[in-house]
Amino acid sequence: MENKETFNLVVNEYEQYRPVYPSEMFEDIFTYVQINQEDSILEIGCGTGQATGGLVSKGYTNITCIELGSNLAQFTADKFKAYPSVQVINTSFEDWNNEGKQFQLIVSGTAFHFIKPEIGYRRAWELLEDQGGIGLFWTIHVPTFDPLHDEIRSHYTALAPHLDDSHYPSPDEVIQERKEITEQSGLFTDIEVKEYNWIQTCSSDEYVALLNTNSKHQQLAEDVRRSLLERIKHSIDDAGGTIDKQHKVALFLGRKNI
Repeated sequence: MENKETFNLVVNEYEQYRPVYPSEMFEDIFTYVQINQEDSILEIGCGTGQATGGLVSKGYTNITCIELGSNLAQFTADKFKAYPSVQVINTSFEDWNNEGKQFQLIVSGTAFHFIKPEIGYRRAWELLEDQGGIGLFWTIHVPTFDPLHDEIRSHYTALAPHLDDSHYPSPDEVIQERKEITEQSGLFTDIEVKEYNWIQTCSSDEYVALLNTNSKHQQLAEDVRRSLLERIKHSIDDAGGTIDKQHKVALFLGRKNI
């Protein structure tokens, strides 16, 4: 199972426990691209429509959403059925036939990395109007080093050592790599990177439910995942029942290079 397919298995959990993208980010996107509310937007990998909701909340509803997962696509179509101009298409971005349609803005939330850069950036460039732009954004994992997180990290070391985040690239390294990939495509100019940070206090149940929506956790053998999440929950409960989760979202903006 590829990572991009795992979200289709946890649709309701993803909608309930994944934090929404910050409102400020959508304001920054529309400040950058300067499009009208009736202009067309393409969203790549809409998932449960969390980013779609952010666009709609700013009054932009002319949205074509591409989503590979059939359960996710149906969920989002139902979620926005009150907006006839929000269209959800169940297919991959690579296979989608756009029938000549072009867009003023292309966005993608924590999904564009599933597409090979040489394909994704070129196709996005082709689908944009000459004055169009991209707003690609990702949730970035931020490791926390304190006694509770260190104890949780020991559970990963024991059961899923490849998920020990002390060995992950730093958030700055992840962001710099994506910036370089975007620049190296040569297809976009005026590239800007913006970051958004906040802390969420989670109960033990909320925290393990959030982890369970993560594609790398979903790929674990079921017995390993169950044992891992039980140990993590036990550690949080022993520490008082709550844990602070540091969130970071990085936004990459660019204009079509013509």
